[in-house]
Amino acid sequence: MTNVAVIYYSATGNVHALAVAAAEGAQKAGAEVRLRKVAELAPAQAIAGNPEWAEHAERTKDIQEAVVDDLIWADAVLLGTPTRYGAMASQLKQFIDATGGAWYKGLLADKVYGAFGSAGTRHGGHESTLLSLHNVFYHWGGVIVPPGYTDGIQHDLGTPYGTTHLGDEGPPGEQVLEGARYQARRITQVATTLGLGRAA
Repeated sequence: MTNVAVIYYSATGNVHALAVAAAEGAQKAGAEVRLRKVAELAPAQAIAGNPEWAEHAERTKDIQEAVVDDLIWADAVLLGTPTRYGAMASQLKQFIDATGGAWYKGLLADKVYGAFGSAGTRHGGHESTLLSLHNVFYHWGGVIVPPGYTDGIQHDLGTPYGTTHLGDEGPPGEQVLEGARYQARRITQVATTLGLGRAA
């Protein structure tokens, strides 16, 4: 069985919704899935000052926090983040910065990787944020598998780099969620094929 880790940061819930959909897609493709959030860094006062943020934190408090072993365990990894000035959120970056030991030992190489995210505005850094995650995958020695335009839904969404959501439109709708499911299925299928090739 192919192991897939879906690891994300979400403040108000948009990226969380994409992560859940991605986990569903990977499971449908036959994977064993770990859905994990990264640790929150923002002070409690900041979270309490935003009702959506506080509600989401409470609603997802039982989701396990990601550890580096989740990356080591996985054959394929999807990382999700909201956009912060055209790059990933600091919460996800801190998690990535803790992977140095595993990277140095080569434990993150030869896995399949992909990214997804959300930005508040149409030109708010959707693509640059995903590419900032791709830069990490290059350093890890990963095999990047984007959704590309390999399915009709990607033509509709226009996101060949990875599934993204426009936050100004409210919570992710079914089309975007299906895009996340498709991306995860594709990544799972490629990881499974690579695993079979190595076994042979």
